[in-house]
Amino acid sequence: MNTTTTTYDKILDSARTLIIAGGFNGFSYADIAEAVGIRKASIHHHFPSKVDLVRMLLSLYREQLEAGLAEIDRQIPEPLEKLRAYTGYWEKCILDASAPICICALLASELPALPEELRVEIRAFFNSLSSWLRSVFDQGLQQHNIQIRNEPAVEAEAFMATIHGAMLSARAYGDSKIFGVIVNPLLERLSIRQSANV
Repeated sequence: MNTTTTTYDKILDSARTLIIAGGFNGFSYADIAEAVGIRKASIHHHFPSKVDLVRMLLSLYREQLEAGLAEIDRQIPEPLEKLRAYTGYWEKCILDASAPICICALLASELPALPEELRVEIRAFFNSLSSWLRSVFDQGLQQHNIQIRNEPAVEAEAFMATIHGAMLSARAYGDSKIFGVIVNPLLERLSIRQSANV
């Protein structure tokens, strides 16, 4: 298997790192050129504009999300454990700083100032995640193994907002453990077993 990282991939990886550090307006092609060790003209060869670059990054990011969620569905039958797997992925990424925040959640805070092409990609990401969460809550409701207080669609949006909010809180406090402090009680609330012991 070819594991060589191409210049194209390096540009995307650098853009992702720079977005996490400073948002859409916090970097330029000059920053990427310096980080990757190439000329700006080489970046323009792959991505004529910064919008083209970030749009591709977000599109690939959503594809990775959808592939990851599909893998969770294949490997884990229980709805609550699916949610634990999803939050566990983020808890690990935040703890080891490999992905300290979701770039779509980060860029959503800049949405009014972003070009329409990027707004479309960010909304598509949120829609994909929301749809999957809704399906998990639907499954849990049908199997009577998740305790929810609202309709699955509402629970999905609240869950997603809590996860993204926990990422922001961990960043704001400079404490990666804050993510788990916020998310773990939410998972416990959803547990039928926890409810039965109260």
